Amino acid sequence: MKNNLEGKKVLVTGAGTGIGRGIAIGFANAGASVALHYSRSSTGAENTVKEILERGGKAAAFRADFEKVEPVKEMALKAVEFLGGLDVLVNNAGITMNKPFGEVTVEQFDILYHVNVRATFFLTQAVLPELEKSKGTIINITSIHAFEGYQEHSVYAGTRGAIVAFNRELAIELAPRGIRVNAIAPGSVEVENQHRVIANFDPVESGRNIPVGFMGQPADIAGVAVFLASPEARYIVGQTLIVDGGTTSWMPFGDGFRKPMDATFGKGYVPGV
Repeated sequence: MKNNLEGKKVLVTGAGTGIGRGIAIGFANAGASVALHYSRSSTGAENTVKEILERGGKAAAFRADFEKVEPVKEMALKAVEFLGGLDVLVNNAGITMNKPFGEVTVEQFDILYHVNVRATFFLTQAVLPELEKSKGTIINITSIHAFEGYQEHSVYAGTRGAIVAFNRELAIELAPRGIRVNAIAPGSVEVENQHRVIANFDPVESGRNIPVGFMGQPADIAGVAVFLASPEARYIVGQTLIVDGGTTSWMPFGDGFRKPMDATFGKGYVPGV
């Protein structure tokens, strides 16, 4: 399986840092031309573009504020013009926030849903004619927050669950029109913002709480995205692939994943839970 996407035209949102940046590089390495969206600082996206160009690829960065709809549509038109069409849309852009449920404001709620859900919806709508021409692919990036609860993420988890439902419905609506739609739900992935906002962040220590024993990297998600856009994935439609090192498969009833369970377990049958 070579995942050769030579000549394909790809738009990746939220591509200035983290997972989006990794996905953009992954598609460029597979031979695709890439349009990278960013929302505020251009530094990350421009540096990624430079890296792709130095490797002989084709890329450009485009800014859009995803809190509003019109900039989203304008960015879509510019990206399609630069690429000369569109084969793959990767809806990766998103923001998070942790706050106790009772303290969430209307403004905070609206911002997360506007950026994480509404922008995805109307960007996809804006590029639909181009994807119909190319019989293209849509890849929606969600999160394991759509499947498991984590305190103080009531708004963010809701947006991620909305993307899973949107992905499933859109897939069956667009499949007869030749467009494949799937999603990826990453688990814990090491990105720049964690080092910036979390005091004394230690990815090695964080990885000990994941069954596989380490945190994921943006390249781990990029590899799945490139596969989903490739001909090898032609029969995969409407799915959300969980890429989390085993996190959602673990039943965390003990003190920690790598600590032995209490001796009372394993001595016989215990009530189901």
